[in-house]
Amino acid sequence: MPAPDSPLRIHLSEDRRRLLIKEIMAWFQDEYDESLSEFRAQGVLDFFIAALGPAVYNQGVQDARGYLQDKLADLEGEVYEPERR
Repeated sequence: MPAPDSPLRIHLSEDRRRLLIKEIMAWFQDEYDESLSEFRAQGVLDFFIAALGPAVYNQGVQDARGYLQDKLADLEGEVYEPERR
C-alpha cells in the first residue's frame, strides 16, 4: 500500500465510500445470499482498493498516454490546414 502522503494514493470521498459500501453489501447479499456487516464491507472495499486500485490506476494512465502519443504522432495530419499560395 502506498504511503499516506503518496500522490498516487487512492482517495474516495465519504459519499462515494458510503455508496460503494452499500453496493458491496447488496452485491454480497444477492450473490451469496448472506448479509455482510458495514464493518466487513469496509474491509472488502479497503482490500480491493489496495489490491486492485494501483493496477487499475496505472492502466488508465498507460491507456491515456498511448492515446495521446498516437494523437501527437499524427498531429500534422489531425490539424493541418492547407495554405493558399
